[in-house]
Amino acid sequence: MTETFHLHPAPSAGVGDLGSVLQVTLPLLSQLLEAVPARVVVIDVEERFVWANQEFFAFTGLHPKQVLGQPIARIIGSAAYAGYGAVRERLASGQTVAWEGWTELAGAGRRYMREHLVPVDIRGGVPQSTIVMSLDLTELKQRDAALSAKVAELEASEALKSSIFDNAMAALVSTDETGHVVEFNPAAAAMFGIAREQAVGRSVAEVMIPPRLRAAHEAGMARVTAGGEQRVMGRRVEMPALRADGTEFPVEMLLWRTAVGGQTFYTASLFDLSERQIAQSEIERQREALRQSEKLTAMGSLLAGVAHELNNPLSIVMGRAALLAEKMSGDPRAADAQRIFDAAERCGRIVRTFLNMARSRPAKRSEVALNDLAAAAVDMLGYVLRSHGIAVVLELQPGLPHVRADADQIGQIVLNLIVNAQQALGARDLGRRLTVSTGVAPMTDGDRRRTPRVWLRVRDNGPGIAAELRERIFEPFFTTKSEGVGTGLGLAVSRSIAREHGGELTVQDDEALDGGACFCLQLPVSGEPERAETEPMPLAATEECSARVLIVDDEAEIADLIGEMLGGAGYEVMTAESGAVALAMLAEARFDAIVSDLHMPDIDGAQLWREIRARHPSLARRMLFVTGDTLSPIARQFLSEARCDSLSKPFSRQELLGRITTLLQP
Repeated sequence: MTETFHLHPAPSAGVGDLGSVLQVTLPLLSQLLEAVPARVVVIDVEERFVWANQEFFAFTGLHPKQVLGQPIARIIGSAAYAGYGAVRERLASGQTVAWEGWTELAGAGRRYMREHLVPVDIRGGVPQSTIVMSLDLTELKQRDAALSAKVAELEASEALKSSIFDNAMAALVSTDETGHVVEFNPAAAAMFGIAREQAVGRSVAEVMIPPRLRAAHEAGMARVTAGGEQRVMGRRVEMPALRADGTEFPVEMLLWRTAVGGQTFYTASLFDLSERQIAQSEIERQREALRQSEKLTAMGSLLAGVAHELNNPLSIVMGRAALLAEKMSGDPRAADAQRIFDAAERCGRIVRTFLNMARSRPAKRSEVALNDLAAAAVDMLGYVLRSHGIAVVLELQPGLPHVRADADQIGQIVLNLIVNAQQALGARDLGRRLTVSTGVAPMTDGDRRRTPRVWLRVRDNGPGIAAELRERIFEPFFTTKSEGVGTGLGLAVSRSIAREHGGELTVQDDEALDGGACFCLQLPVSGEPERAETEPMPLAATEECSARVLIVDDEAEIADLIGEMLGGAGYEVMTAESGAVALAMLAEARFDAIVSDLHMPDIDGAQLWREIRARHPSLARRMLFVTGDTLSPIARQFLSEARCDSLSKPFSRQELLGRITTLLQP
């Protein structure tokens, strides 16, 4: 017997002479002991086998001759016999003993036994025989142990599954075959805003399916229960779901069926797609904004090319108008020539402003007159504003101080504000009004700024901006305009540019406005006040000089115009229609300065300059390049390398003569 050996209390001994009874009923008792499904043996006082039933011989596989008369230790083995020490003491005192436990039997190995040992034929207080009845419960015990292990395994598995179910990030909802919730994990409770206790037992349609979809859900459940088509089973499906507060939100659902104990259960794994859809919408908005930006870039490049091509005819119109006005000095018709010149000059400013905006170039800060930028922006958008019936009022303070800034970037802000106002005024039927004003912000005693600031305001009498949107309108890609009208980038970029210049762009309240909006740009002052506005300078005659100038341009009209402007001022002028002709002329004659186009078909201005630098070094420092493309990277790089002056088309006679005078100074 082993450490699992257990003694059990046995019934008290019966009353009477059992020995005499056994003698009388021995044949009957022998038959009875043969019939019981247990091993029964009788052991004498010397612990030898004196009787055993057939069940015992079948269990041990021994013949009666091998058992009867033999000591029990020889039959059951010394290990099992040693375990009977405590039993023998109780039997010797006439007590019945019952025990069960594991023991090591000879020939049978480790077995789990249950035995009853009954002492009989007691003489002088000493039992002369012992009846032993044994049951082998090994298989039962092993099955019980296997069952216990299986139960423990199931409990561990159930605990693991429960832990996974309860801590899963996805919402998990299980229902029975009638569609009532039987499991509702914490993630589902958080997603749908309802506690597990409130969800379990209720119809899943009532808990999480919008009312408009419940009929379709019930029909689908009925179809699947009847063995019909399983349209959503095992597939990822996006669908709307219902929160406890009545709001709908998008989810991705994966549904599967499980059979347990003859019952069918359905489990759904659900993911909230709200954030994903918001992100996708944002990506789509940004993608659309990028497409719009690419369109604008392509259109800007195209229009910039067109504007560049306009520079040559504009230069001719301006130059010829100036020359005509000079020739007709004193004639009443000279005023008409002056008007042509003024209109062409205005066109030139618009083209130059557009090119500055359209061409990408590194930021370059210089002293900038805010009034000039405002006037140029209004000029550039003049036709659009007039065609939309918008009355424009300019209230530009004379003598406004300069600011140190990138003129193109600040001009971009002004254009954005005016365009936004023009689009906002489209919602007003009549009386559309736009005011552009400038001024100097007053300094206060508690103002910590070291320098005053200049300001520019763009006011309109449109529908205005709601108070709750006044900060959001500066967010990238946020726009109140209708689809296809705006990208939501203009104000964000404008504020960023203003802050990079140490300034600010804000929305202001203006009581003088009949509704509408007022944007204010403030920039720090960094230069001298600008001069008060004056009347256009008259086209005065220039003092004559005798320098010889070579004009190189592949467009004959431009070359003739420049020649006539310089010739009228007393210069000796010769023209060359190409760079190759110019080099040939330089080999034959002396020139004091060269005015050359930058872009020519055979030898362009850059190559011409390099040739002249090699052949006539001193003349290479007295070259003036006339071009309409000084903003292109190639042109900027060359002009920086050559350190030569340039004159942008269109230009006036005074600008040309001033550059030549500077060029010829020793």
